Amino acid sequence: MKLLLVLLSVYILTFCLAERKRFDNYRVYRVNPTKANQLEGLRPLEAKSEDALILNNLHLGPTDFLVAPSYDKTFVELLKGLDLTPELIDNNAQASLSLDIEPVADANRRSDDYSWTEYHELNDTHRWMQNLVGKYPDVVSVFIAGQSYEGRELLGLKINHNDGRAEKQSIFLEAGMHAREWIGPATATYFINELLTSQEPQIKGLARSYVWYILPHANPDGYVYTHLTNRMWRKTRSPQDKNCIGTDPNRNWDFHWREVGASSDPCSESYAGPKAFSEREVETLSQYLRSLPEPMFMYLSLHSFSQLLLYPYGHTSTLPENHKELEQIFNAAVGAVKRRYGTRYTGGNVYDAIYPAAGSSMDWVYGVLKVKYSFCYELRPSGYSFWTGFRLPASQIIPTGQETTDSLVEMIKAAAQIEGYKIQ
Repeated sequence: MKLLLVLLSVYILTFCLAERKRFDNYRVYRVNPTKANQLEGLRPLEAKSEDALILNNLHLGPTDFLVAPSYDKTFVELLKGLDLTPELIDNNAQASLSLDIEPVADANRRSDDYSWTEYHELNDTHRWMQNLVGKYPDVVSVFIAGQSYEGRELLGLKINHNDGRAEKQSIFLEAGMHAREWIGPATATYFINELLTSQEPQIKGLARSYVWYILPHANPDGYVYTHLTNRMWRKTRSPQDKNCIGTDPNRNWDFHWREVGASSDPCSESYAGPKAFSEREVETLSQYLRSLPEPMFMYLSLHSFSQLLLYPYGHTSTLPENHKELEQIFNAAVGAVKRRYGTRYTGGNVYDAIYPAAGSSMDWVYGVLKVKYSFCYELRPSGYSFWTGFRLPASQIIPTGQETTDSLVEMIKAAAQIEGYKIQ
């Protein structure tokens, strides 16, 4: 029986590794459409992700494509016909991504020694959060913010110091909406650890002044898929039309859904879904956000990459009513993020700072739940590097966590001052 189990384990592990998608000799091109006809000429590529995967939203301005070797000549000819000259960013994506990562059963990744020197799998993070409940029983509890298509829990951590302070407000931080953006969940867990262990007076005050809800993995199915099969997977894992899989969960929220910056093609990386809240992850998370017992003071979403700090809206260039206050908080946050390592963030309202993108969690919370302070971080790195973009080296987790914590401290302090709220 033991021999059978060993053989079965080896078979399963071999099968998983054999199924992992590789990108040998795939090229990464940067294309810069500046005219409407050029953009429309590129639009059919949204449905050809196996041939030319769009690494950011297709928009007027720099857009990056991961191109299969078999499609390379066709892609270049298409660009020539549109009077576009591509910039070759990477000649072999597989070598840059270094996808030959350790097997699923690697001892390091399954141990209880949770650290920020490596990226962790979903179950490791869930187990770490559950262990924190036993370590801090009077402060920490876990919550389930929803369910995924494949039946996984959207498991988060609640931090609440029961110090007798009446009518505390809550802050909700969500990460991992896009599966391949591993630095988001890693930064969320780093921040959890800071709230629980830091001896810095400002961080301790922040931890005690609010009820914290932190959800490291808003798209658990996609995250697991990036570990087992395709490191570049972005969407959920629900079946769609045309034999395509997944919806972009950050285009699926019911606020100006699919008006702009989102696709109606099920094969597109920015597919908004067949309807708003079609994704189980998004619908159940929205219900949980509506159910929070405390008034929500701030909503935070962690994405990557570009070193941007963003606020509403994504569907229009019209600024929100409290844009002057948002800009004041923005200035405090980007000033703080560069203090430690000199990391420079830019940003502003989504529509102008990055590209039109309707149907995001940040916009829904701001527009529907009326949470005045709603922000999205696009974490390290800036610019474009295929190796350090979605596959930011694990050596940068701690620096990213440190500077993001610095930024969050000043961001929340600035918002509290506007509201006349005193942080302990």
